[in-house]
Amino acid sequence: MELDVKNSPAADPRADETPALAGKHLVLGLSGGIACYKSAELCRALIKAGATVQVVMTEAAEQFITPVTMQALSGRPVYTSQWDSREPNSMAHINLSREADAILVAPCSADFMAKLLHGRADDLLSLMCLARPMDKVPLLIAPAMNREMYAHPATQRNFVQLEADGARVLGVGNGFQACGETGDGRMLEPEQLLEDIIAFFVPKVLAGQRVLITAGPTYEAIDPVRGITNLSSGKMGFAIARAAREAGAEVTLVAGPVALPAPRGVTRIDVKSAQNMLDAVTGRAQAATIFIAAAAVADWRPALAAEQKIKKDGSGTPPQLEFTENADILATLAQSPAAQAGRLFCVGFAAESHDLLQHAQAKRLRKQVPLLVGNIGPDTFGQDDNALLLVDANGSAELPRASKLSLARQLVLEIANRIAAVPESGPSARPSPQKNKP
Repeated sequence: MELDVKNSPAADPRADETPALAGKHLVLGLSGGIACYKSAELCRALIKAGATVQVVMTEAAEQFITPVTMQALSGRPVYTSQWDSREPNSMAHINLSREADAILVAPCSADFMAKLLHGRADDLLSLMCLARPMDKVPLLIAPAMNREMYAHPATQRNFVQLEADGARVLGVGNGFQACGETGDGRMLEPEQLLEDIIAFFVPKVLAGQRVLITAGPTYEAIDPVRGITNLSSGKMGFAIARAAREAGAEVTLVAGPVALPAPRGVTRIDVKSAQNMLDAVTGRAQAATIFIAAAAVADWRPALAAEQKIKKDGSGTPPQLEFTENADILATLAQSPAAQAGRLFCVGFAAESHDLLQHAQAKRLRKQVPLLVGNIGPDTFGQDDNALLLVDANGSAELPRASKLSLARQLVLEIANRIAAVPESGPSARPSPQKNKP
């Protein structure tokens, strides 16, 4: 059976995907700080991701952004006072916290952090944070402050103690600040916070796992200005890295030359050639428990790269190039002692132009990996969506066309399920849903 990976011209393959925060209700608290302008975009992003958002603002926050703005973006009346008469029982701090799946304070000023630390509750937002059921309603904090305030020992102690008390501090960014100084303390950008919040709610099915991933193309030099590469954008591998991190894994991403930002919380190592990539992964494979070879590695390279640019000589005859085969990164790791002993679960990728099932089955056997993921290269390179075919010893299963991040999350679940089944009957024994026998 062949996998149909063609897009319907009339339909968006991502239209039916469930938003990442669907069904989640978040209280977004704003304390005083210029970073409140980012909270407007964050509110919008949370809602786009499927969440409902109830905004609560301190009096200081109202000096930077208006409740009218946040009400327009959230689609809900904004609460600013603990004495709000809209609540029949006059207990907004109780009612709002009981309805929430989480409370996110963004921005959280140094002053508000100190207030939380000491259990002070002199406004609605601090009251709500103190009155929340700690075992049911997590508290997420996105700090925002001047670099000197951030570095002060008192602030650093507060970070440590707040986390010890059960809050989740999401970290800060580095860069130019409104005061004119540059350094740590900026509130993370809305897209970074969104990534962290989504990850917070994802079940940690890969907790304790150390995942090593390759992504993107490789570049094999012909001379100092020319080389051989391919059309891989790296988007699938980067999506897998993000999904693995969301699932609780410690992730190292070895990336070829791509123009993509590293996913939050992922260690990134940039390489260029296939040999660079091989050196990077072999040096780290011993510490890994899962290896996912999503990179489109060049099979061949020029036997000898010219030291200077090869110039045209006017004869119309192209230069003669000799090629040599690159080492097989996937096969090398799949045949390593760690993989053979069952300590390293290897997943390969096959980017084909035709006969996907046939080529994927053959590649899985040739590389001796428990799971091979196939796709049609020309239909996915550079795209934001993809379709995958999972092939193992028991047959094949399709993952229909969807966004690469959605597919990455499905693939991570498949890998987690297979690893969980290893003690019972081997790494490829657990059948996937909707299997097609070869």
